Amino acid sequence: MRLSFRGAPFHGWQIQPGAVTVQQTIEEALGTVLRRPTAIVGAGRTDAGVNARLMVAHFDTDTPLSIPLDRLVSAINALTGRDIAIHSIEEVASDLHARFSATSRTYRYYALPGRSAFFHPLVWQAPAGLDYQAMNAAASLLLDTEDFTSFAKLHSDAKTNICKVSRAEWKEWTAMDGTGGMFFEITADRFLRNMVRAVVGTLVEVGRGKMSVDEFARVITARNRCAAGTSMPPQALYLWDVKYE
Repeated sequence: MRLSFRGAPFHGWQIQPGAVTVQQTIEEALGTVLRRPTAIVGAGRTDAGVNARLMVAHFDTDTPLSIPLDRLVSAINALTGRDIAIHSIEEVASDLHARFSATSRTYRYYALPGRSAFFHPLVWQAPAGLDYQAMNAAASLLLDTEDFTSFAKLHSDAKTNICKVSRAEWKEWTAMDGTGGMFFEITADRFLRNMVRAVVGTLVEVGRGKMSVDEFARVITARNRCAAGTSMPPQALYLWDVKYE
């Protein structure tokens, strides 16, 4: 199942007691259409307010579906509301797992300088004068980093804070209203809770001149969340892509 969603109305992806989540909303719709409870598994767990341009999920069924897959897509979309869009559903090998079979995930964090009448709920309003060259110099250090404890949420249930980052850089983009901005793109084999927003928040400290590239390197080696910058607002973060073999 390939889908996208706007994160603002939801308390993240994963089902939680007393909270409206993306997973819960899709499972309820899928269960209604198939007339039996059906659990789905996502490629990752996004935090509250975080968006997804592409999320991949899978579900198992013991019996053949009684509805064509294109009609199943339409039926789920009719029940999930406008903030979730199911794009396609296809049959795959029984051993393909949406989470564990993924080889990489890519996130983007979008920033626009100044005010935007169109994009303010979906981007970060960045201050003028950020040094993106210095921010990219600091971001390049992430490619040789293994332990991301300094950017991990405290007291999480992760068994390890080891990640392999293959891309980390700021790039230019132009909004449809002609406004020019920047986005930070990072690709890794896995991500920790709150990791991307903590990385971006620390890079912004470099861009503001409050932290040098050498100090950013020391944040990494400190393996201490208190040494890094604050987490950025969630509305500008997007799960952008998920890759499989």
